[in-house]
Amino acid sequence: MQIRRAGPDDVVVTGEIYVRAWQRAFVDILPQSHLDSMDVGAEASAWEPLLRPSRWPAAGALLAEDDHAAVAFAVFSAADIPGSAELATLYALPEVWGAGVGRRLLAATTQAMRRADYRNASLWVLAANRRARRFYEAAGWHWDGTVVDDPSAGLALPKLRYRCSLS
Repeated sequence: MQIRRAGPDDVVVTGEIYVRAWQRAFVDILPQSHLDSMDVGAEASAWEPLLRPSRWPAAGALLAEDDHAAVAFAVFSAADIPGSAELATLYALPEVWGAGVGRRLLAATTQAMRRADYRNASLWVLAANRRARRFYEAAGWHWDGTVVDDPSAGLALPKLRYRCSLS
């Protein structure tokens, strides 16, 4: 597996990974009608601004490839907390879940945040997404007690803020 910086040419594949991951990960959390209506093109256009190389190294995206095919991506940028980065997203194709791809991509993204001189990092995860919460906790992230409601799919879903030290 290879991990590289993602760029504007990767916008469609990030949309595909995002939609496929959501359609599997949130099947018991979000209404099926919402998952079925997700559009790769719409999701890809949402990621496009985050894939611009001019944002690197303070923000950017990393793409994990296996046999020259993209299987996962992560995006980070500055957080609202001074000196902190935010892991905006990390998604992998369902067929590589449990194979270590996410763990390696998270480690590479954390390293990129360190090189950008961030001291801490945060991310948001749906409270009901137990798989993701276990994944981040196993990597040393912890819930800091902060909860907000995420209006995804027209529902008020509780989202938890996780944090970790980058030092």
